[in-house]
Amino acid sequence: MKKILAAALAVCMTLSMAACGSSAETTGTDTASSGSVVTGIEDLPGKTIGVQLGTTGDTSASEYEDQGSTIERFNKGNDAVQALIQGKVDCVIIDEQPAKAFVANTEGLKILDEPFAEESYAICVAKGNEELVTAINGALAQLKEDGTLDNIEKNYLVEDQKGQLPYESPADVDRSNGTLVMATNAYFEPYEYYDGDEIVGIDADMAQAVCDVLGYELVIEDMEFDAIINAIQSGKADIGVAGITITEDRKQSVDFTDTYATSKQVIIVKE
Repeated sequence: MKKILAAALAVCMTLSMAACGSSAETTGTDTASSGSVVTGIEDLPGKTIGVQLGTTGDTSASEYEDQGSTIERFNKGNDAVQALIQGKVDCVIIDEQPAKAFVANTEGLKILDEPFAEESYAICVAKGNEELVTAINGALAQLKEDGTLDNIEKNYLVEDQKGQLPYESPADVDRSNGTLVMATNAYFEPYEYYDGDEIVGIDADMAQAVCDVLGYELVIEDMEFDAIINAIQSGKADIGVAGITITEDRKQSVDFTDTYATSKQVIIVKE
């Protein structure tokens, strides 16, 4: 009889522990709503939205907090995408071209057809540095007119021309104006990303072309996206280039050049 009671007690304890384990695995850190599906912008209220900290997607998604949404902020876009894969968020709002790169490299994800927002990219410069803004604007105008900027974009964005139009600095370029330090966040393919130990991409090539026109040696410093404006303000960097959208809020802290590219904010979801 004692043996039967002991066996029964052991079974009960095993079942109890199994139930506790199951509960922990279910709740864990999975913050996304159970059964949540995002098929369009109209579904965002009440959902858990992943964004990269300090980006336009972060700012735009924050407007949904008043509608019951939870915003999960990550230092890198790929961390937000990983959270989506793991079911910790219902969707990710991010720029179109990096979104395409994430989806192309990850099974089971897709970009919704409806764009979340339109945006334009520009170079940010320390407040009041009108001389540098004017110089960069002149260089951008020249690079647009001679087709350099167009070729740089095609080299990364146009499928049948990728890698066919690499930017190369002129052999006789003048570097007598010193060094121009560019702050970026190199996890934003195809605008800036690592190829081995080198930071490459549309923004890197564009900044190099601008420096070639203006006579600077380009130095690229990688940092968290939300640290870029502080780096400009403190003088640790001369320019910020990282697919940075002009917003009224950012214009309070830094000045912007003319735009050099346009893009969209899109929504990534699980297929």
